[in-house]
Order: sequence, then structure tokens, then C-alpha cells
Amino acid sequence: MAAAVANGLKKEQTQPNKCAVISGPTNPMVTPLLTDLYQFTMAYSYWKAGKHDERAVFDLYFRKNPFGGEYTIFAGLEECIKFIAHFKLAEDEITFIRSSLPPTCEDAFYDYLRGINCSDVEIYSIPEGSVVFPKVPLMRIEGPIAVVQLLETAFVNLINYASLVTTNAARHRFVAGKSKLLLEFGLRRAQGPDGGISASKYCYMGGFDATSNVAAGKLFGIPLRGTHSHAFVSSFLSPDEITDKSLKHHVGSSVCKDFVSLVKTWLNKLKGSRLLGGIFSETNQSELAAFTSYGLAFPGSFLALVDTYDVMRSGVPNFCAVALALNDLGYRAVGIRLDSGDLAYQSCEARKFFQTIEKVFGVSGFGKMSITASNDLNEETLDALNKQGHEVDSFGIGTHLVTCYAQPALGVVFKLVEINNQPRIKLSEDVTKVSIPCKKRCFRLYGKEGYPLVDIMAGENEPLPKVGERILCRHPFSESKRAYVVPQRVEELLKCFWPGSSDKTREDLPPLREIRERCIKQLEQMRPDHMRKLNPTPYKVSVSAKLYDFIHFLWLNEAPVGELQ
Repeated sequence: MAAAVANGLKKEQTQPNKCAVISGPTNPMVTPLLTDLYQFTMAYSYWKAGKHDERAVFDLYFRKNPFGGEYTIFAGLEECIKFIAHFKLAEDEITFIRSSLPPTCEDAFYDYLRGINCSDVEIYSIPEGSVVFPKVPLMRIEGPIAVVQLLETAFVNLINYASLVTTNAARHRFVAGKSKLLLEFGLRRAQGPDGGISASKYCYMGGFDATSNVAAGKLFGIPLRGTHSHAFVSSFLSPDEITDKSLKHHVGSSVCKDFVSLVKTWLNKLKGSRLLGGIFSETNQSELAAFTSYGLAFPGSFLALVDTYDVMRSGVPNFCAVALALNDLGYRAVGIRLDSGDLAYQSCEARKFFQTIEKVFGVSGFGKMSITASNDLNEETLDALNKQGHEVDSFGIGTHLVTCYAQPALGVVFKLVEINNQPRIKLSEDVTKVSIPCKKRCFRLYGKEGYPLVDIMAGENEPLPKVGERILCRHPFSESKRAYVVPQRVEELLKCFWPGSSDKTREDLPPLREIRERCIKQLEQMRPDHMRKLNPTPYKVSVSAKLYDFIHFLWLNEAPVGELQ
């Protein structure tokens, strides 16, 4: 009976295939050996039993949204497609596998391994950068069971962190607001080189504007940002160390032969100002030398770290003296970075200082000088700054962002849902771990206001949800949770990204910037109560009435019956 019902849930679709060259994985460590040993032991057991070519369907999904939220951003698909596009075991890899398995394994199995690739694997996926929810398949992988099993660990690895850190970035963006510049500064604190490279890519996807990571900038075209460290400031002793004091005017050919003296003149003007004189007296001269030197080196992009000695008594006045000197020569300084202390208070005081200079000296736009804040920022810090009130224009965020400090893993799983057209279910006393069987199609239903209302999973041969037609949406496991939905728009979620040997059309892999734009647009489409930080409303994930009945029929059919004595 299960087979008959399953066959009734199927539908074949064929379209002409598209071919395009796909480059290899970004990380050369992503090879067929990036897997758990039990994948190869299972592959051998499948082969030994003659089951290795049986057609299987696996769903890749997660069970719970991270960070106490009610949404997740799907990321990592491109790296999965790159992986399978080049999936081939090299001879030295097969030699290593042979040495790792028991000597009783037959030689013919290794000949089988030499011949496998992913030409008979099909992958259907939600597009990368989409907002996604628990239980809905992010990817559906179909193919010979032994081959697909060898993909499991790598796929879970490539999706888990990517989706987690993209979601973390999106949450930081949501709290910071659209108008703030977000900079990813996490490379030095990331979990190894790949953690750093991946974090930069996926934080950009999740809505960050730039990274300090030069390698990621080269690999992915992410804008780069950075200034100098405290070491640069403290490496100077006095302005006398600056040997080349000349700076060409930004417009024309005239040259200021003693930029250092011009800076000192401006510092004295600031000190003598009636409105500014009481804020500071003598500033740190080594800091002034460092800022002057940096201004000479980067007159068109001068941004100074101002908290090495004292923000308001030294850092900000020294910065302003250099910025005003640059202004005299036609340059516009960028601003300051705060890396310690009370960021809300310091940013407000610095802003007042800038605005006073604009008013007193008539320097247009000086009051709007950029203020960047760093110093172990996280989602809670951004929220607290918003509540206190601040004047920060951009945030540099590192440790808590790239390490996903608030939650270390997403918990992606890879479950068999069908083999040889027979649906399979994984049962558990914990109902959240019960899988949803058979090959499915997934849809997002939108309401009158344009917001997504519910995601629904249905068997392949079921009628497609239609705009304006009432659909019964059921919770997969709770009998009482159900609702009728009349969608105003219907979006099918799973698209073919790897057709294998079939003639189905393959979706293109868009560039990173397009994926980022998709992510931002999708987040804007979500209802605000699903997005809020405190007590967000859970988004509804459902199954069709027919699939609900089948799940529970299979559950009763597969669960052993106990006996009481």
C-alpha cells in the first residue's frame, strides 16, 4: 500500500538541459575524502549487497532556526555544486581508502570507486540567499545510493556554517539598520583560514558591506576596508620623525612643503578656540605624528584610530588637526574609528566636536565626518547602542560574527526519504527528529499584503497550489494545527541546479552580489513580527492534507508494536 501511495505522489518533468563550465571548489580541501569514514563503509556494504545503484532520494534540511530567531538564510549551494561538478576519486585517494578499510574488502570495490562520478545525480535546491525555515528541504539529492551517500558529509559541512554565518550577518544588519555601514573584521578570530574566507563571503551575502580580508576581496570581489592599528600609532615618538613633509594639493600642481607645520597650526587653532579650548590641552605628540604620517600616505582616504591614548583629550583633536590640514589642500578625510570604552558616549562627543568645528571654522560637511565603532561588537551591543542613542555611522564586527559565538552550529541533517520509489521515514521518540518521507515539491504561499504566509510541502503528483484557490495546510505532526490559505501568489521553492544525465534545465549559479541582493530583498519581504529580535512569531511550515495522511500512515506502518505482559 505504501508503494502505491508513493507512486501516486510522483510527477516527472523534463526540459532541455543547459551546459556551462563550473569551476572547482573554492577550498582545495573540499575533495571526495572530505567525508566521514562510515560513508565509505556504507558504500562498500551497498556494493557488496548489490544495492549501490539503487535510486535514492535524500533531503537536506535543518530542524530549528538559530540564535533564538524564526528565520534562516540558506547559503553554501554554489560550493556544493562546484564539489559535485568535479567529484572524482584520484588514485592516491583510493589507495588511502584501501589502507583505511579492512583488508577483507574486495579489490573490485576499488575498481567501482575509480568509475564513480555525479553524472547520474540530480540536485534540486532552494536558490542560495533565500529565507528558509525548518523541515523544508533546502536541497533534494537524487541518485545511486552509494554515490549520494558519499556526498552527505561534505554537503552538510558546506551548508551548515555558510547558512549559520549568513543568518548571523543578516541579524546584525537587521539590528543595525539599513543606513549603517557594516564591516566584517573577523579574519584574525575565525576558526582557521577557511573559517575566515567563508565568513567574509557569507557575511557579505547576509548584508555586510565590506571586509578587512584581502584574500576574500580577491576571491569574491568583496569591497575592502581597513585603516591602521594601535601599533602604528604607538610606533611613532614625535613629528620630528617625519622626513618627507610635502604633500601635493589635490587639485592643481601646487605643493605644501611642510604639511607637519600646517597640522600643528590647525591644532593650535583648535586649542585656542573659545568653544573647543576647554575640551583638551596638550595632545599626545606621538599620536599626532602617526596621524600626520598616515594622512601624508593616504590623503584621500584618511581614517584614524583615535583611542590609543585618550579619545577626546588627544585622539579626536589630533585627527581633526590632520583632517583640517588635508581640507586646506583639497582632500576630504573619511573619519575616525573607536575601539574601546563607552562607544555611545564617545561617538556623541566626537560628533559634537566635529559639528562645532564646522560651525566655528566654516568647513562644510565636517560635522558629518564618519564615525566607525569596533571592539567585540555583537547583536546585543548594537541593540543596546540603538536604545542609548549614538552617532556611529559604521560598525566593524569580528569575533561574535564570524565564530557565531551565540550558537556554534545550525544542525543541518541529510535524511533518506525514498529508495527505489519506496518512501522511507526516520522515526524518533522526539517528534522534531521524525523525517518527512517521499520526494516532495515545496511552495511558498503569499498573502494579500505581499508577505509570505506559509511554506507547504506536497507529493510530486499532487495538484499545484493555485492563486485564489483555498488550500488546506496542515502541521506535519500536530493534528489540531491546520488552516485554510487562499494564496495571492505561489512560488515553487525547489529548482534544478544539477540535472545529472537527465535533460532537465539547470539553473545558473548567480554571482555573489546577485545572491546578496536576493537575500536583502527576501528579508524585506518578511512580515516584521517574524523578524523581530524579542519573541518573534514562528513562521508556519506545513504539508498538504494528502501528504499529512501519508506521513501518519507510514509512521504507523513502520513503528514496531509493543506488547505488555
